[in-house]
Amino acid sequence: MSRKYKFHNPEAAYFVSFATVYWIDVFVRQEYFNVLEESINYCRLEKGMEVFAYCFMPSHVHLIFRSTVGNPSGLMRDFKGYTSRKLISTIAENPQESRKEWMLEMFQRAGEVKSNVQQYQFWQQHNKPIELWSDGVIQQKISYIHNNPVEAGFVTDPMDWKYSSVRNYQEDQTVLAIDI
Repeated sequence: MSRKYKFHNPEAAYFVSFATVYWIDVFVRQEYFNVLEESINYCRLEKGMEVFAYCFMPSHVHLIFRSTVGNPSGLMRDFKGYTSRKLISTIAENPQESRKEWMLEMFQRAGEVKSNVQQYQFWQQHNKPIELWSDGVIQQKISYIHNNPVEAGFVTDPMDWKYSSVRNYQEDQTVLAIDI
């Protein structure tokens, strides 16, 4: 992997994006969003994660975060590992999930081609971390995150996308609290 996409500075804030394998639109049910929300909250309370912006899309996640314990790579590894296991079990146990067999088969297929995966692979392995080194870059990434649902055609106003920190910047911390 190129040096461009690595966590070089353990104290820095980073913009990361990561997607489900095959870009599967998993996040179309409330219980799957809940797993992401609960995991972020846990990482904020127990693992030293500061979240400055986020957006949960149907097949991917955008975050601007910082590790207060100086281990952004480990934090992302733990977050993705836990959410992967939890989301696969939530999908498998969901009687309303009409795509259950297909999704589990796709996760299993993705896991078969990776030597370090035992059964299922939920997330693509890269995060593409970009260190945020200036106010201009930070504002550009926040704007990108908040406008992602608009660019995807899901909403016409960023405020209408429930799982985005755009609401937090309007003093609304009802979905997921962030560290402004």
